[in-house]
This record gives sequence, C-alpha cells and structure tokens, in this order.
Amino acid sequence: MNKTTRALAFATLVGVTIIGATGCSVARNQQTVGSYVDDAGITTAVKAKFAEDKSVAATSISVETLKGTVQLSGFAKSQAEKDRAEAIARNVKGVTAVRNSIVVRP
Repeated sequence: MNKTTRALAFATLVGVTIIGATGCSVARNQQTVGSYVDDAGITTAVKAKFAEDKSVAATSISVETLKGTVQLSGFAKSQAEKDRAEAIARNVKGVTAVRNSIVVRP
C-alpha cells in the first residue's frame, strides 16, 4: 500500500471507531449528536493529515476534539515535530482552538 492509501485507511478506521462510540458521549449529555459527529470528523481529518506528513509520527500523537477544540497529547522527537503537529491541526477545517500537550522526548 502506498502512503496515501495507508493514511486514508487509517483515517477511515479511526472515524468508524469514533462514530461507533457516539452513543456513550451523547448519552452523558456532553454534546449534541451533530456536534459530536463534527468533532469526530475533525479528529479524523487531523489524524489523516498527520499520517500524510513525514515529519509527524501519527502513531505517537493522540488527537481528541471537543466543540472544535483539538487536544494533542503524546510524544514527539523534537520541538519541530511538536510545532508541526500543532500547525497541521490548526489548519484543519472546523478547528477553533488547539491545546498542545505533546511532550518532546529526545
């Protein structure tokens, strides 16, 4: 599989997993169904962009979205990778804010 195909497959898998969990979040009255689905789409888009970018280790960075705010966590090999992940997330449609909690590990 080429990188684009792998990135799309990864994004699809993540999207299906997130959408499958929709009932849990909505049942606890955290968000409406529509906003939860929007957030799931943002999370999937950010992860897909990470998978396409050679300078970001997509499997080492966790992405969560709540009401358009993206929370990044996990580990990066350099400050440049951490900054690049944040820049990618900020440029995804629907993102209103990014909280970058990625830890740089040498």
